[in-house]
This record gives sequence, structure tokens and C-alpha cells, in this order.
Amino acid sequence: MRAPMRPRLALLVLMAAAFAGACFGLAGAAGTSPYDRPGPRPDVFVRDSDDEDSASPQQVHVSLVGRDKMRISWITRGSAPPTVDYGKSPGTSQNSATGSTTTYKYALYKSGQIHEAVIGPLEPNTVYYYRCSSDSAREFSFKTPPTQFPIKFAVAGDLGQTGWTKTTLQHIGQSTYDVLLLPGDLSYADFYQPRWDSFGRLVEPLASQRPWMVTQGNHEIEKIPLIHPSPFTSYNARWRMPFEESGSDSNLYYSFDVAGVHVVMLGSYTDFDPSSAQYKWLQTALGKVDRTRTPWIAVLIHAPWYNSNTAHQGEEESIGMKASMEGLLYQGRVDVVFAGHVHAYERFTRVYNGSANDCGPVHITIGDGGNREGLAKRYINPAPPISVFREASFGHGQLEVVNATHALWTWHRNDDDEDMEADSTWWTSLSSNPACKV
Repeated sequence: MRAPMRPRLALLVLMAAAFAGACFGLAGAAGTSPYDRPGPRPDVFVRDSDDEDSASPQQVHVSLVGRDKMRISWITRGSAPPTVDYGKSPGTSQNSATGSTTTYKYALYKSGQIHEAVIGPLEPNTVYYYRCSSDSAREFSFKTPPTQFPIKFAVAGDLGQTGWTKTTLQHIGQSTYDVLLLPGDLSYADFYQPRWDSFGRLVEPLASQRPWMVTQGNHEIEKIPLIHPSPFTSYNARWRMPFEESGSDSNLYYSFDVAGVHVVMLGSYTDFDPSSAQYKWLQTALGKVDRTRTPWIAVLIHAPWYNSNTAHQGEEESIGMKASMEGLLYQGRVDVVFAGHVHAYERFTRVYNGSANDCGPVHITIGDGGNREGLAKRYINPAPPISVFREASFGHGQLEVVNATHALWTWHRNDDDEDMEADSTWWTSLSSNPACKV
């Protein structure tokens, strides 16, 4: 991972970048802005530490598994046991769990040892201390989310690895969030696999302390004809989510419950037509939701279904998926849909079938985490009536679900490194609206 890029690998990366630009329409910044924004910031690459041996855990992150378990994921350069020792006091390990180890190859790259172990049962709203691969030199801690309201989510899409990403992560770290939701485009590795390792190191300080629940975007596909024809290899190997527990057959779409909120993660870049496995799974999953247990439903996609930015207009992942699945979300009385892809922020009113609808979900585009392609600064004017707030700035969102009926949404802009609350609104759950009963 620390060696210079070899010539053949460099050629593959250049070919892959050209292929990505041609096939995925990756957008850069364009247009003007209503006020002077700070300029772009350079890419960040977090290198491996020379002080750690080959069995030292790195790229540690945690994710939810069921109501009272957590998956711990980490990587070592060399062989190490896939064990996690954990307890409720620092330096002590009353419990231990053993998981599994995998690796993957991508062109000339071979990953480190990717370990994961599921630990629990765990108590809610409790800090646990843990060590991976029995490494006494690195002790981590995380806090489990509550099982009852209130609960707070951080929401950030299209993170990447730039100076703006570091600012976004710093601002998220200053909040008291319980779970992070990421609607796709994580590392922007774009075929160059060491960037996945860098991303894992970059987010470890946060991702090792709170569960990060993610879905994939177009930058996770990483499919190259003839060279690497399988999509999502790196994403699936490194960011395993609890899809089996929700009856899904794919790591690309799944759902989970946490503290009265049912969260659905969908895959914009896998089949979504009515005959697809994802569509049938979603139909079944929404039909099983008990609104007395989870009064709120949030859905995450990558390509937005509603978008008044000039970037990413007319894409099948937006138009086709909306045509196939919007009816399911409306009948399921989904409260909010978060999307990424467009490198800007936009909040819509409650909407269905292109028009304002009091029983439809709020749609929010939040692809502004800090990607290396820049902001999507140009909007369609005049703004459509259903678009309430839009701005091309980097930032993140926070969703505080206070109780079964009310939640506060805020969007925080990264303006000259200051965390500025630029948009805020209260929502009432659809399950508490008599007019929206189904």
C-alpha cells in the first residue's frame, strides 16, 4: 500500500478514469454562485503508519446488526485473528467474539486482511471499549444508540477525501449524533484501490465510535470490462451491511430499525424495475413495517428522484427508479428520502408524482460532503414550486427525531471552516397525520 504505483497499474487507473467519465457522466463544478465561497481544497491521502506492525488493526468502523449487536470491521496488512475483545470499562475485556477474514483482488492490487466480527448482545446508549485482533496497543470505544426516542442522525453524502471532507468530518464529530447515514459515494477511489485504504484511515476516528450505515453510489461500481468485470467488489468487501437480517439477498439494499425509526437503504445502481429482486424485497419490507414500533420511515438512495440542479439531469438511475418505486414509498408513507450524487444541497416539500402532496415524503439532496469533483453550482431557474431551499455548498445534515410525532432537520454549511446552520425545519410524522392513514 505504501509502494509507488507501478506502470501497469497506473495505465489501468488512467483507462478506468476515462471509462468512468464516459459511462457515469461524472460532473465537475460549473456556473456561478450567489456569494463568494471558499475555493476547492486539495485531495487528502492518509498513509499507513510506519509505527504499526502488520497485525495492527486499521480502518476500523462499526455498523448496526439487529437491535442489540454491532459489526466491527477492520483491516490488517498481515495475518491476525478476527477476534474482538470488549467490555464496558477501558482496559478490560469481559467478552470476546470471533468472526471471519477475507481478502479480494482488483487488477494488480491485493487487499489487506479484511476482518469482521459481530458482538453482542449490547446494552443501549452505552459506551463499550474494544480491541481488534487482541491488539493491546490500540483500544477503541463506541456508543450504542438508544432504543427509544430521542435519536439523532448525521447525514452526509459524497464524502470523498479532500480538505472539505476533513471539515465535514470535524463538524459531524462535534455533534452528538447516534448513527451516521451515508447515501453513497464513499471513498472516490475510482478504481485506484489504495484510496479505499486511505478513506478507511480518514474516517476511522468517527466510524470506530458510532455506527456508520451506508449505501452505494456510482463511484462504488468500479467495473472495468475485461479487466475487472464484477461491480462493487471493493465496496462489498469493505463495507458489509446487515442485509441478511432484513431478508435482502444483496449488500446493495437492506433495512434496519433503530429507536423508533425504520431506515431503508436502496441501490440506485442495481436492478429496480418491478420484476427485480430489489423491488420485490422493498415491497415486502415496507409491508412489514409496524408504525406503532417505528413511527418514522427514512429511505436513502444515491441518484435523486427530484433535482432542480443542472447536474445529473435525465439519468436512468433517477428517472427509471422513481418511475418504478415512488408508488411503493408513497403507499408506505415514507417520511423522508435522502439522496446524494448532485454535489450540492436541496430540500423539497412533501411531494409525490411531481407535485406537492401532504402525504408524500420530503426529498433532500445532500451530496455535499466534500468530494474531489467540486460543487454543482448551477441550478435551473426559476426554481420549481416544490423546491424549498437549495444551495451549492459543502456541508452535512442532522436529523433529530424527538418523539413519535416530531423531528427537527438542520443543514450545516461548511463556510470558511465554520459550522453554520443554514437551513432548518420541523417535520411531523406521516403516521401521526390522520389524513395519511392507509
